[in-house]
Order: sequence, then C-alpha cells, then structure tokens
Amino acid sequence: MNKIIYLAGGCFWGTAHLFSLVPGVSQAEAGYANSIVANPTYKEVCTGKTHAAETVKVVYDPDINSLSSLIRLYFKSIDPLSLNKQGGDVGTQYRTGIYYTDPADAPVIEAELATLARRHKQPLAIEFGPLENFYPAEEYHQDYLYKNPNGYCHVDPSLFKEAKNLHSFTEKSTSETREQLRKRLTPLQWEVTQNAATERPFVNEYDHEFRPGIYVDIVDGEPLFVSSEKYDSGCGWPAFSRPIDDSLISEHLDTSYGRIRTEVRSSKSGSHLGHVFPDGPKDKGGLRYCINSASLRFIPLEEMEKEGYADLIPLVK
Repeated sequence: MNKIIYLAGGCFWGTAHLFSLVPGVSQAEAGYANSIVANPTYKEVCTGKTHAAETVKVVYDPDINSLSSLIRLYFKSIDPLSLNKQGGDVGTQYRTGIYYTDPADAPVIEAELATLARRHKQPLAIEFGPLENFYPAEEYHQDYLYKNPNGYCHVDPSLFKEAKNLHSFTEKSTSETREQLRKRLTPLQWEVTQNAATERPFVNEYDHEFRPGIYVDIVDGEPLFVSSEKYDSGCGWPAFSRPIDDSLISEHLDTSYGRIRTEVRSSKSGSHLGHVFPDGPKDKGGLRYCINSASLRFIPLEEMEKEGYADLIPLVK
C-alpha cells in the first residue's frame, strides 16, 4: 500500500524533480501546503499573504523506499538552517517543512529531525507537523524540469543520480513476510530495524531501564544483550559494554551524515541496532554499544523462563 509525505524544500520545481527519480515514488506533485487561502494561485502565493509553502506531495511505496530514506535525501537537498530562503529564492513560500497525514509517521520524522539537529549548533529551520491542506499547483508547474531541462533548479544536480539509486536496507533472516513484519512492528521499530533510523535520545523505552533481564532482537527474538552489561552512559540510549556473544553482532562501516562510525546489526536477522564506540568502561573492554530501544524487546528476569530463555538466567544473576 502506497503512503504519502509532503515535503517543502524551497522552489518545488527542483524538489519535485528530485523525488520523481526515486525508485518506488509514483507521484511527486508540486503544490501549495498549509494555505490560509483556498485554492491559491502562484501569483497569490508569491505575495506571501496566503502563508502557503511550495510543497511536493510524494506518493511512495514503503516496501521499495522507506520514509527515513526519503527524509534523508530531502535533508541533503536543503539548507536546514536557512529560514524562508533556499538557493536564490527568498520568501515564506520557500520555507522548509515536513508535513504528514498519518500520525504514525510522526515519531519517525521526529527521530530523523533529532538526528539532524545533533549535527548542528544552530536550531533547525524545518517546520514539522500534520498537513493542514494541500492544493495542487498550476499545470505548468508540474514536471517542470522534464518540460524545461535547462530550467532553474536550486537542488544540487549530483543528488539526482543519488535519487535514482536510492534504496533502503531491508536485509533480514526471518520466517515472516515483509508485510507481516511491518504489521507487527510499530512504524518506528520498522524504520529503525529495517532502514537504520535513529530514535530520539532520552525519551526512548529502555534508556532508563535497569531491571535484571535480557534484551532480544525485536524482529526475531534472538537474545543480544544482558542487563549485567548495561550501564548509564548519559548518551540518551541504552548502552552495553558487550553483547551476550560477539557472534550475535555484525559490524559495518557507516558514513551517513558526514561521519565515520561503526554500525552494528543483529547477525541473524540483519536488524539495524545502533553503533559501537570506543569510549566505554575500560574495565569491561572499553566499548560502548549504543543501541536503539526500538530494535529491542526487554524480558525481565522473572519472565525469562516463561518466554523460553531459562538457559540465560545465570547470565543475569
């Protein structure tokens, strides 16, 4: 089933063209979002009196490209700190924003915005919230850069090639179909485990969870971490000094957001878990496994036997 997200990224000619190239996107329609005037014209929008933002309605197949991957591409196409200005265009109609119609998308968008915000000292200038309204722009604005290949575009042309090759990481080993897994997981769990999203720090489920027990892969139930190796690192996410066994975790180079990090995944399911850093407790090996709560399920000690993990109880005690 297709989903929809609305992206305001400055002049909608370039933004629409960029997302029209993404695999799985069936529509990238230029229009005006959150207008206080019904059915505004381009001329009216340019006055700034309609409060409308030039926005692109993106209809996409989440089984081909995820909301997280679309948002990350969107971030690359804008200056996230610039208020009411993108490229050579200035005015409230050129402000940046992400607007949703499905409330379940909100935590995913918030997580991506929080990740971006941590890369900047200044506050982001990206609006975020539910869509109030959307009016398609005039026909001559639709597919503008297809009709006018040399037309104005504020988006870096190098992103067009990236858009054509965009794909989401969905590797996993599980008896469930993708559709069954999607229905079982929350939208945030899906985006984290299948598309390497990062949840918000400090407000996630297990950051302050320190009861005795084990943490298993939310996708396939594989036991990954134990409470005796969990500590409060102050990073805002669950932190562990080591997994139950090194073979349960695979490591991968991650160069997203202009940083070099070591991503960790569950070896069996392929679920994205988080990252590992060399700043952990020295008396326990010096590593910090910084893991998303959304990739885990916590099983308290008193429920481990009932859940089928009795053999791991000695690790907890």
